[in-house]
Amino acid sequence: MNQASRYDLGRRALRGYSRPSRLPAAYSRTRAHPMSDQPKQINFTIVPADDNEQSPARRTYANFCSIAHTPFDFTLTFCEVMPLSEKEIKAAETENVVRAPVRTKVVVPVQFVPNLIAALQEHWRVFSESYSNVGWNKGGPIH
Repeated sequence: MNQASRYDLGRRALRGYSRPSRLPAAYSRTRAHPMSDQPKQINFTIVPADDNEQSPARRTYANFCSIAHTPFDFTLTFCEVMPLSEKEIKAAETENVVRAPVRTKVVVPVQFVPNLIAALQEHWRVFSESYSNVGWNKGGPIH
């Protein structure tokens, strides 16, 4: 079992969520059986399917993320920022703007965000413990 399937990312965030084909890693639902007053517990794990040519979810590289929110959802806009040329540096100095191509936008409901943060923190903890001698965990600003 991989790390992602061990951490229940969506259980609390998905109450009332109506698209079961897009649920996060693990999900549990309680449903009353028609002949019984006792609720029946149904547990199942959702795993991502392998990428293939027909799959809309292709692996995309991004090294910058812009975050925006509304009262209902969070939008994470992932971009790829490449090293700037001299011309781009001069333009950035005058405009105070660097344009980066958007690679993908992900919109998630507000209820999903606390569990996403917790999952990222847990994965970061495991990563830091596993690769502490590499020198990637020096801290510092990320933006």
